[in-house]
Amino acid sequence: MTPEAAYQWLAQHSRETAYYESMGQLLGWDQRTQIPIKGHAHRHNQFAMLAKWMHSRATDPRVGEHLAGVEGAELVRDPNSTAAVNVREWRRDYDRALKIPEDLAVALAKATAEGETAWEQARPDNDWAAFKPFLARIVSLKRAEAQALGYAGEPYDAHLDLFEPGETAAGLAPLLAQVREALVKILEAINASGRRPSSEVVRRHFPVAGQERFGRLVAQRLGYDFDAGRLDPTAHPFSVEIGPGDVRITTRYDEHNFSQAFFSTLHEAGHALYGQGLPEEHWGTPRGAPVSLGIHESQSRLWENLVGRSLGFWRYFYPQAQAAFPALREVPLEVFHGAVNEVRPSLIRTEADEVTYNLHILLRFELERPLMGGDLQVEDLPGAWNDRMAAYLGLRPSDYAQGVMQDVHWAAGLFGYFPTYTLGNLYAAQFYARAEADLGSLEEKFAAGDFAPLLTWLRAKIHSQGNRLWARPLVKEVTGEDLTPRFLVTYLQRKFGALYGF
Repeated sequence: MTPEAAYQWLAQHSRETAYYESMGQLLGWDQRTQIPIKGHAHRHNQFAMLAKWMHSRATDPRVGEHLAGVEGAELVRDPNSTAAVNVREWRRDYDRALKIPEDLAVALAKATAEGETAWEQARPDNDWAAFKPFLARIVSLKRAEAQALGYAGEPYDAHLDLFEPGETAAGLAPLLAQVREALVKILEAINASGRRPSSEVVRRHFPVAGQERFGRLVAQRLGYDFDAGRLDPTAHPFSVEIGPGDVRITTRYDEHNFSQAFFSTLHEAGHALYGQGLPEEHWGTPRGAPVSLGIHESQSRLWENLVGRSLGFWRYFYPQAQAAFPALREVPLEVFHGAVNEVRPSLIRTEADEVTYNLHILLRFELERPLMGGDLQVEDLPGAWNDRMAAYLGLRPSDYAQGVMQDVHWAAGLFGYFPTYTLGNLYAAQFYARAEADLGSLEEKFAAGDFAPLLTWLRAKIHSQGNRLWARPLVKEVTGEDLTPRFLVTYLQRKFGALYGF
């Protein structure tokens, strides 16, 4: 068989596998938004059966045979060519899949499906005792998965590498330490300033129907295509790329918290804009896939924060918000803008301000590493969580729902996922600075309701590139510099210095 024929076989196999994966994504969306309560047990078994089938495809010996037939050929000599990118990632996925026994893959799929259901039912009741056995089972399986995969440094690396290829815990720790040091200084300056913008105006009465209409209006204005997506309520906001023409977003409403649903909608719309901008002609192959979770988060955090919390953004949208919500009719723009940018340590990560948000991530990173390494046990998680929350944010949760049970990620088995949020913030600030250098003042464009230049720039520089480069090389190519905290720190100092007068 020629290298070209081997490559075509691999491409077809990859696209067929992607269709099965998209079925799983649709099942997952339905489980989190629409499924009747009595349907969960059957759904868990569906996920287990799908995982078994997917593992069989991923470890098919023919994949290895065809990879051997194309690697080293002229077809893949240029490492940035479509063929080379695809072969690189197919090899990575195949080698990883071979290390995972089928029974472990199936057990993980069922355990995480059961874990998400248990979390959704236990969190509203603050029932740690009910959720703990499910989490213990997941942690045990994830530890086994790390051992099966192998790692150079510590078990956590096996999971982190799945979401952020090439990264290790030891490599990330110094970067996160730099971010923490800068954030502590900014927080100290804010506290010393004496200024106290209040979020009271965004905690008035905002009817859910009005929030939904306004969120849809803004997401569409930013560029989200509702003919290729939809917006639904859920317990924990998420976005999902089911396939070309179908990239969905969700949010969580609170009639007495405007920011919760609105900024969650912007966050998920940012993810979805990336999904809708991936090269459709490469769908089903790595060249048409996202780079990493960190790059994905850079898009959501960019639209949520650097765009959605900017003064220029609200100069355009605030009159429409006032028309939609009587609670804002007499509130000046400057007061509202201060409210949506209030810096106040909070218990809930998804409600955290831009300054304290990354401290929430650091907390989880420092718990996940010993949890995967066996030095921290599930039964000790609540106490460890509360101690770090007190140390980093000066707060101590009064219950499990606002503490160790607040995120769905661990219930879904997503260990190694959280650091991608801070990486996303770092990438976003660096991308935004480069975009502004190329396009001119972005806030002036936002104030005029013109968001297309930024989206067009992101589509050309990032979205259309698919998985051609891993994250750090992509950052270097797009911005001309290696990843650095400087851009995020400068942005936060400038923005909150103006708001708080330091």
